[in-house]
Amino acid sequence: MTETTDFGFREVPRDAKASMVREVFNSVAPKYDVMNDLMSLGLHRAWKQAFVAAIGAGPRDTLLDLAAGTGDVAFLAKRRGAGSVILADINAAMLVVGEGRAAQKGLVEGLSFVCCDAEKIPLPDGHVERVSMAFGLRNCTDKDAVLREGFRVLRPGGRMCVLEFSRLEVAALRPLYDAWSFKALPMIGQRVAQDAESYQYLAESIRMFPDQPTLAGMMERAGFERVGWRNLSGGICAIHTGWKL
Repeated sequence: MTETTDFGFREVPRDAKASMVREVFNSVAPKYDVMNDLMSLGLHRAWKQAFVAAIGAGPRDTLLDLAAGTGDVAFLAKRRGAGSVILADINAAMLVVGEGRAAQKGLVEGLSFVCCDAEKIPLPDGHVERVSMAFGLRNCTDKDAVLREGFRVLRPGGRMCVLEFSRLEVAALRPLYDAWSFKALPMIGQRVAQDAESYQYLAESIRMFPDQPTLAGMMERAGFERVGWRNLSGGICAIHTGWKL
């Protein structure tokens, strides 16, 4: 019997999800930054600022940024003093956009780009001081494997930080949030990026992602200690952190 996994609200063959996600981000890459502003009403910028502050990468640290996309987190981390940043993403089209943005911003020094699956990171054990992943874990087929890999490549004393959409804690706002996610976002995606289907998937993937306590438990099972989370915007998203001690 073929193993399946979620792709939004659909069940798909487990070995097909990675290529399906790759197609989604191939489609959205050219308009990804514009759509992030529209999808979050600009809040993603404040969320990422808080996230990079939580990462806390210093001048002697190497940060591995998984699902780096077009580079928002990496660029912020570099500007806040990170020594070097490895931008890793399974989608080459997103990294190409990120490389172009890095050149435009004069941030090429200290950055490197790696196209890889976060479930199989091509780095040796204990290679980096910080691992980050913003809005990417929910798109991975084997989330536990990603967390184990993050733990593996960290040096002792290092920390992994995950920024991801989570469970809204204000019950009264949930109907409005659902309407925005499932009606407005696909419509905006069609008008701006000529792609309603990809943005429908992105909205669905948020609802399928584990809530805050569940993700914390997954990080603990991967080996992390002192695991915790901080809700942003009432739990629309949350910053999860764990240490390799």
